Amino acid sequence: MMGIRLTMAALGATALTLTSAPAMATRAGITDEVTMTLGKNGTLHVVEKISGSSGELKRTFTTRTRYDDDNNRLYQISNVKGATLAGDVLTMKGDGTVEYDVKGAVTTSGGVEELRWFAVNGWNQQVAKATVKVDGPGQVQNLSCFAGEPTSAVGCTSASMNHTATQAEFEQDNLASGQVLTVIVGYPKGSSEGVPILDRRFSLASAFTLNTVTGAALAGLLVLLLGGVALLYWTRGRDSRVAGHEKGSVDPIQNGHFSPPDGVRPGQIGTLVDEQADVIDVTATIVDLAVRGYLRIDEQPRQTYDAPDWMLVKLPTASVNTLLPYEQALYEAVFDGRDEVLLSQLSGAFATHLGKVRDALYTDVVKQGWFARRPDTERTTWTTAGVVLIGAGLLATAGLAWFTTYGLLGLAVVIAGGALAVGGQYMPAKTAKGSAALAHTLGFREYLFSGELGQVPDQHRVELFSRYLPYAVIFDGVEHWSRVVASVTGDGRQVDNLYWYHGPAEWDLSKFAGSMRTFTTTTSGAISATRQFRSL
Repeated sequence: MMGIRLTMAALGATALTLTSAPAMATRAGITDEVTMTLGKNGTLHVVEKISGSSGELKRTFTTRTRYDDDNNRLYQISNVKGATLAGDVLTMKGDGTVEYDVKGAVTTSGGVEELRWFAVNGWNQQVAKATVKVDGPGQVQNLSCFAGEPTSAVGCTSASMNHTATQAEFEQDNLASGQVLTVIVGYPKGSSEGVPILDRRFSLASAFTLNTVTGAALAGLLVLLLGGVALLYWTRGRDSRVAGHEKGSVDPIQNGHFSPPDGVRPGQIGTLVDEQADVIDVTATIVDLAVRGYLRIDEQPRQTYDAPDWMLVKLPTASVNTLLPYEQALYEAVFDGRDEVLLSQLSGAFATHLGKVRDALYTDVVKQGWFARRPDTERTTWTTAGVVLIGAGLLATAGLAWFTTYGLLGLAVVIAGGALAVGGQYMPAKTAKGSAALAHTLGFREYLFSGELGQVPDQHRVELFSRYLPYAVIFDGVEHWSRVVASVTGDGRQVDNLYWYHGPAEWDLSKFAGSMRTFTTTTSGAISATRQFRSL
């Protein structure tokens, strides 16, 4: 009987041991007693007493959380005692007491000043028991707590306040490593000077925020910058006189012989009109040199599928010393010590000389007094300034977008730079003399395309209409005026050649318009890799 009782007692003790083991296991871990005091300056002073550890302790603080769509909230840890802090990691050798201060734990919400802190979290060991006591600068208005995963909305084990509402108390059992006990205590607004520490979070939407402030600033800056570009053009980029008010009639015959407007050469007119020394200006000058007797253009015979070609023949009787500098540069570039050269032979090689001819043309229009400064230099200067402004605007946009919400203001600088870069193409301004020459040029253009040839004596027609042809090339009217030239001769009869243009066998002036159109197109392609046209 006694043996049976002993056996039953042993079984009962064993059962008791088995049932109590899980309960003891759940209590394994450290005990964290936390005392927090919120000062008048908004700094939270924390004292933690740790016991029950099994070796070195580490705690990783949560120092950054999401605040709103545009900002993160920061918590700054300082004045650590009883442990070492490296970055966000607190290290203790074992049981003991650690103290530290937290800034940024207070924010105002409505009429309440709210203290929020992760009283327990980030320990590398389980927390079996956590107690938190909070003293503040005023009476507690509200309190709450959450325990579990960082995003948990589950309340803690208990939350209460003392009978005077000056202290809040919280408890939580069994927090696993990585779990959090968050405590929230509300005080009357103005109880402390605490404010949240915010760190703006970059996003394109917030970086380029458009609201009343940024919109007004953007509009104001655009008006200021674009107004400055417009003022710059008004003071520096306008012609001295409006060409439209200077137009006058052009008499093709003066003192019984041909006289171009103001004695201006075709290449000069081309540069005057669009303020650029184009390839077509050089092509027109070659035709003009032929018409004026410095060279002859001989169209070469060809088979059906052959590419057209022309021989440029130097005329020994011409006095090249009378040529303008840009004409002489072109003349020397074409023949280059030769008496004749096929147009096809100029292809590619002539491009190296083209820059010198264009440079001489720009110098010539300044020497004529039509521009105060070289048009190409003026364009380059202002276009470069616009590109630099675009670069500065891009840097400003990147900086403003990264650090503020005023990225749109940088875009205003980019837009102004773009306007200046584009406007730089229109900055070359003609002088009063240049404006008058342009006005007469426009009147001459109207005459060329009017179809009214006037009372031109037969003996002057071939020379007169030939001398007008290079100007028609400039005005992109070579087809029209070539037909005019082909329609008349000195005695009114059709002939096979002109004094400056010879065709192959079985060629006559009825084919001149087509030949001239092909010649100007081929010449422009031969002297440059790119072809530039003009429209008035």
